[in-house]
Amino acid sequence: MSLLSATTRDHGEVRGQPSALLLALQLLAVLAYPFLDGSTTGRAVLGAVQVAVVLVATWAVRRTPTLSYVAVGFGAPAMVFSVLEAFFAGVDWIVLVSAALHVPFYAFVSYALIRYLFHDEKVTRDELFATGAAFTVVAWAFAYVYAAVQVVWPGSFVGYSGEGDRAWFDLLYLSFTTLTSVGLSDVYPIQDHARSFVMLEQVAGVFYVALVVARLVGLTARRG
Repeated sequence: MSLLSATTRDHGEVRGQPSALLLALQLLAVLAYPFLDGSTTGRAVLGAVQVAVVLVATWAVRRTPTLSYVAVGFGAPAMVFSVLEAFFAGVDWIVLVSAALHVPFYAFVSYALIRYLFHDEKVTRDELFATGAAFTVVAWAFAYVYAAVQVVWPGSFVGYSGEGDRAWFDLLYLSFTTLTSVGLSDVYPIQDHARSFVMLEQVAGVFYVALVVARLVGLTARRG
């Protein structure tokens, strides 16, 4: 096999599996955050990664029957505020506007990915990756919800490091532990408004497992 044909094949495989690329970028951002968050340059890199995630998410959504212009309408300004947050961390109005853009955008992407999972009776490889991608997208959406919550209601969350506003990575950690029902309690809500949103994510995690994972298992068993 020639190098050109192998390259063309690999490029086609990536284009055919946007959900896998979206999942990989989300997990890469999680792993890279502790290394890069301590400097302005690092935050800028993370902002660029977030832009890439938004772009890939939009690409994945465009492959579904949903209206792609909705994703672009939220995704384009969300990209701008991802970079602004990298350079102006902790500025309340930027955090609120960024959350107001990212939450509906990620909610729309998760809806589109789930609809993609349910669009036929065949389980493809990309649909399996979409299962994980949709899960991580929901987790990131709630992390932005928590970021907005602690701006509106300061002191909503606490952790082992004491009181005060939680860093973004703390809120993302809280979101993942809540959505997966692990509940490690390293970071937890102490105000009623924050607890309400955490309970919503707990319900979302249970329904996700019940509706999406159970369906994929059923379809896989039917094929066997």
